[in-house]
Amino acid sequence: MLLDLNKLHGQREHLERTFEPAAFDPQDIEYRVAAPVELTVDVQKLGSDAFGVTGRVKARLEVVCSRCLEPFEVPVDTEFDLRYVPQAANAGEGEREIGEDDLATAFYREGMLDLIDLMREQFVLALPMKPLCVEDCRGLCAVCGTNLNKGQCECTPRWEDPRLAALKSLLPRVKEN
Repeated sequence: MLLDLNKLHGQREHLERTFEPAAFDPQDIEYRVAAPVELTVDVQKLGSDAFGVTGRVKARLEVVCSRCLEPFEVPVDTEFDLRYVPQAANAGEGEREIGEDDLATAFYREGMLDLIDLMREQFVLALPMKPLCVEDCRGLCAVCGTNLNKGQCECTPRWEDPRLAALKSLLPRVKEN
């Protein structure tokens, strides 16, 4: 959904919208939107072409556990406070140090703010770096691939580092002494 920043009524606008999961691209690799998304946004004109955008997004995202590869849902309830400037303001002036304000600056194009992109960005920021279905997820067996959360397998994973073979040959002699 595009928000036309040129048609703001006054200096401030408040929006509350609910988006169905179908509004989001199903090709997102990191997650899938599993339930309707609630968005509350306040847009305030900061200058001739800058806008302050604050709000909150609530959603349930389906992600894949990084250990057992099973899908599970993660609740997202995050607030944001961003400053939007026109895309043309990003002229690529070379290298410079990033300031604190730069971390909360985003860009809009042709007077339009894409709310779907704003929410996608918040989803990615809210996701854990290593999603786990449960904190003590046991993962998959390295030999047969059985999900160790659901049951045991008959494998006895025993890998020996060939670089340590010379040291292993000394082990029986040490036990004899």
